[in-house]
Amino acid sequence: MINDIRPLAAGVRLRPATLGDAGSFAEALTRSRAYMRRWEPVRPEAFYTPQGQAQRLAGLLADRDAGRAMPWVLADDEDRVVGAMTLAAIERGPFRNARLGYWIDVERAGRGLATAAVGRVCEAARDGLGLHRVEAATVVDNTASQRVLAKAGFEQIGTAPRYLHIDGAWQDHRMFQRILHDGPPHS
Repeated sequence: MINDIRPLAAGVRLRPATLGDAGSFAEALTRSRAYMRRWEPVRPEAFYTPQGQAQRLAGLLADRDAGRAMPWVLADDEDRVVGAMTLAAIERGPFRNARLGYWIDVERAGRGLATAAVGRVCEAARDGLGLHRVEAATVVDNTASQRVLAKAGFEQIGTAPRYLHIDGAWQDHRMFQRILHDGPPHS
């Protein structure tokens, strides 16, 4: 389930990220930069280049290989990146938790792709990684992302003041979780 390629909607599938996605990531992030600015950290210009994305992906893939992260892309029929989902800060032991981050290309936003992909990622977290819980955070006024999380079975569990430095300032965030199962931790 972790390494599967899964259709999400007509012409879009969820698959594991690869280093070869760097150029496509740079294009999609550049195209969506103004749209996502309110919900993203301020990034250096190099972040929006294929080289910057190759560096970022190399780090994510190293974290994947170490069991600390699992990055996926949403890819169209031509295998271009149109979004991403990442489970990060994966913890084992009695916590069995990960943090979810995601974004959808401005040209694909509002079509249910994020909700479908979040659901699939939670299935993979439960069935493939044996996690108990996935958490997510949104800037307090990001109602679209909050709707995605609610539709995907997340519940709001609180608000974290000045949680992340987003769009040039420390921003309050709404905190969400989805409990995946209540069985004992897998080994």
